[in-house]
Amino acid sequence: MIASLPIPPPETATPADLVSAIAQLKREMRALILAHYYQDGSVQDVADFIGDSLQLARQAAATSADTIVFCGVHFMAETAKILNPAKQVLLLDLAAGCSLSDSCPADRFQRFIAEHPGHVVVTYVNSSAAVKALSDYCVTSSNACAVVNAIPREKPIIFAPDQFLGDWVSRETGRPLVLWNGSCEVHENFSQTRLVELQAQHPASRTLVHPECPLPIRALADVVGSTSQLLDAVRRGDPAGTYIVVTEPGIIHQMEKAAPAARFLMAPAETGGTSLGSCTHCNTCPHMRRNTLEKLYWCMRNRAPELSLDAELIARARLPIERMIAIG
Repeated sequence: MIASLPIPPPETATPADLVSAIAQLKREMRALILAHYYQDGSVQDVADFIGDSLQLARQAAATSADTIVFCGVHFMAETAKILNPAKQVLLLDLAAGCSLSDSCPADRFQRFIAEHPGHVVVTYVNSSAAVKALSDYCVTSSNACAVVNAIPREKPIIFAPDQFLGDWVSRETGRPLVLWNGSCEVHENFSQTRLVELQAQHPASRTLVHPECPLPIRALADVVGSTSQLLDAVRRGDPAGTYIVVTEPGIIHQMEKAAPAARFLMAPAETGGTSLGSCTHCNTCPHMRRNTLEKLYWCMRNRAPELSLDAELIARARLPIERMIAIG
């Protein structure tokens, strides 16, 4: 039973009120709050753990909490539920989806697999539970190369759904991969021309690029890596340096904590070649940003929305995720 909470009506509640109420709810619910690096900074600051997809999956697998509250997008909460079928998993907004996951419908992917018999199926964790259930291994950008390298070299591999991450993995491992033609609407939209201009304006800067970006963008990088790997590059780098960040800007919140004296510049995005030219906000994930501190409070207060999955689907999707965690 949830006790009365020390919070004014929603129209007058302050961020401090919400933070206090969320802390009380967490204790009463015995809840674990997980947040991805792409969440708004105010949400990250109340989370028990912040990480990339692999780190969050590991935390979800290891938790003894009664309830997992996921500040992220739908496929991430699905992964937590698959690893904890008996636990309550809450997601702040069920409409917080993923363009990359949406680019790979399970029925079409099943036909694609059938067209390539004998292939090992490696699927990026940015995919639906139904697609994971069709896979042999799941991966994140942190461990994709390690997973592919663990598969015998004589085995042909399908890699889905991100074509650009798959291309990067293929080049890093020297393995030919059959790629599904999917992509992330944020990472495919950075401007190569404007990134070159920004680098010229800041010649001493280091450029940090996520591997979901296309090859021409990755070619301009000093570091290519997952969100956690890019954050580690800041921690190991010049504490007063300048960094050009080529991924979703939510990660900068943690980068600024890691290097308070450093300067962080977001790489410009494009609108896809329209007459509008460059777009300074198109590198923000609209799905991640559906989540707010207010939604976190009400999600916990109401214990809803709650994520549910079919037991048979959970059973089929669990093995490739467990393999991802073990190899990671």
